[in-house]
Amino acid sequence: MIKEYFLQNWELILILLAFAIMLRATVFLDKSSIIRTYVLIAAIFLLSIVVFVEFYLAGEGMMRNVRIVLMAIRYSATPFITAQVIFTLIKKLRWFIFIPAIVLAIINIVSIFTGIVFTVNEDNVFIRGPLGLLPFIAVGVYCFFLIVILIKRSNKQITEIIPIVFLSLAFASGMVLPFVFKSEYSQIFCTTIAIALFVYDVFSIIQLTKKDALTGLLNRQAYYADVGNDPESITALLSIDMNGLKAINDNEGHVAGDEALTTISLCFIRALKQRQTGYRIGGDEFIIVCRKTSENEMIQLVERIKKYVSETKYSCSIGYGYSADGKKSIVELLKESDEMMYAEKARYYSESESERR
Repeated sequence: MIKEYFLQNWELILILLAFAIMLRATVFLDKSSIIRTYVLIAAIFLLSIVVFVEFYLAGEGMMRNVRIVLMAIRYSATPFITAQVIFTLIKKLRWFIFIPAIVLAIINIVSIFTGIVFTVNEDNVFIRGPLGLLPFIAVGVYCFFLIVILIKRSNKQITEIIPIVFLSLAFASGMVLPFVFKSEYSQIFCTTIAIALFVYDVFSIIQLTKKDALTGLLNRQAYYADVGNDPESITALLSIDMNGLKAINDNEGHVAGDEALTTISLCFIRALKQRQTGYRIGGDEFIIVCRKTSENEMIQLVERIKKYVSETKYSCSIGYGYSADGKKSIVELLKESDEMMYAEKARYYSESESERR
């Protein structure tokens, strides 16, 4: 039986081992995220054992009651693992995310005695109860929640959207394919999720090398690499400086300064549309590169940034350079945007000084 388990799940075991080794090697994840991911790996491994034993017993036509209990565990574990995925990938979420999974687990336990979700009859045939679709609905809701948050927190660029789409397809298969391939799909569910998470994490780690760790915007190295790629498509460039960061650092401390930078960066991320990419160049300096963007779209972007920043207690100065035909160089665009931004910054400090007096 043990030999059969390893033969059927060797790919899964290798993927989980690779996942664990990657966690030990990476320097981009904090301790909390690593612990959560280890818990997730362990949960997937244990679920694979439960699934194997359940289907082994089904194939042998024995221990019907044990099989029903294992089925309850499997039906409960799937939403728990999906919730754990959300809990792992999105650090700020608390344990409340597990409440729907806990409620579903209670219903599954009740189903052992009542068959309201599932049961196995005397002929060892699986029967779906009146609430038989509830586990799939719960996983679907969790998956939808996960994808929405990941997209919302992304920079909307294709390099971040692709792994999210890949993860979406993997989880969607867990809701659709069981009805296509019936019970056979359950035996590859753990491997499917493990592969999806491993690939997503590899993509994420690659992205982290291009990201500014504090703000989530792309970093200076990514800016220099990106503007050298197809520069003719760059029609606009925005220079942005946060106002008053030094005063915040001096008077409230650098933690408050970091919070200020994070807050306005989220405003930039919210404002960005397709073909508009934000970078933190250093300190309180930011650049947004717009490709094949009309002047009207660029002005709308500036207005969105000002609107979102005005909803916070912070402010920033913005300048832009525009090239209708894309023939201006990056140096020219940057010079135009910097001049406008510094003029606006001078007006801000002039007016601030007048208000203080």
